[in-house]
Amino acid sequence: MSPDSTIISEEIQDAASVWLSRRDRGLSAAEQDTYLEWLYASPLHGRAIVQLERVWASLNKLEQWRPAHSAIPNPDLLLPRRSPWAKAGRAASLLAAAAAISMAIYVWLPSRSDPAVAHRAAIIHPGPERLVLADGSVIELNQGAKVEAHFTPGERRVQLVSGEAHFTVAHNADRPFFVDTGRVSVRAVGTAFSVALASTEVGVLVTEGKVQVIESVGSPLADGPSATDPGMSTSDSPTYLTAGQRMVVNLTSEAAPAVQDVTPAEIDRALSWQGMRLEFVDMPLGDVVAEFNRYNRRKLVVGDEATAAILVGGNFRADNVDTFVRLLDSGFGITAFPHGDEIVLRKVP
Repeated sequence: MSPDSTIISEEIQDAASVWLSRRDRGLSAAEQDTYLEWLYASPLHGRAIVQLERVWASLNKLEQWRPAHSAIPNPDLLLPRRSPWAKAGRAASLLAAAAAISMAIYVWLPSRSDPAVAHRAAIIHPGPERLVLADGSVIELNQGAKVEAHFTPGERRVQLVSGEAHFTVAHNADRPFFVDTGRVSVRAVGTAFSVALASTEVGVLVTEGKVQVIESVGSPLADGPSATDPGMSTSDSPTYLTAGQRMVVNLTSEAAPAVQDVTPAEIDRALSWQGMRLEFVDMPLGDVVAEFNRYNRRKLVVGDEATAAILVGGNFRADNVDTFVRLLDSGFGITAFPHGDEIVLRKVP
């Protein structure tokens, strides 16, 4: 039995249809990671995606037909190949679903004279607001976040008034850096971390270095003094977090919060709001690679003209080349070959 003749369950086919629909409107960074995890879970998942793409490719044959040509399209245009589906009825329903899908990444090679392949520019979505403090530390503010900085010769202190922010702290061992939220204070010397303040909890996620989390005991939940104010009592044993760890403090409970290890993928999901994003709509892969290379030290290289002509669409962080490469590699037969400081992309027959 050939691989394409393997019977794929209706559950997998349904999931593939859902993912193609999501790709149509553009995947967020978190969805891209979840999609990759789904593809890696079983070879049948990628096979279902490919089969649906073939259905869509058959619809592309109707692009040049117009009512002026004939009352109905030439039936030969849609003559089916040997069906890969277990049930003909299932194929019909997938064909109907595919008619409403505009693929996020196309795997068909248009003619170079095709007007649909005219050059399109990437749509650039600016990243979050960035504040550069007097000491060189950088704060990135998620939408709706507000901070207030109070520096003295002996310490650097930032009050997170609302929302979520990511802090990249300039190193200065003699002048510690604090982020206060009311009940919770985070102390760092030279590191990078995010703090998210909600009505009932405070979350701390460390991406580089090490921080100390200090929780006040019995403090008010809102509008109270800083957790590190001299008049406030604090926990006897502050918690230390290192890169790749997260802690959530429940403001309605006195229970000790747990420290959790998080994967790079989970960190990427949590901080998906960061960074400039690039949106592509039906752009040849060669042009997409050129856009990515403008914002990254490690360069992408397209190995041949056929691969460069593949049309690509989607919404990606400008600095998230790895996720983009994994998506091409795992789902669309475009293999990434590391070559020194470059990554060569080539479609595998």
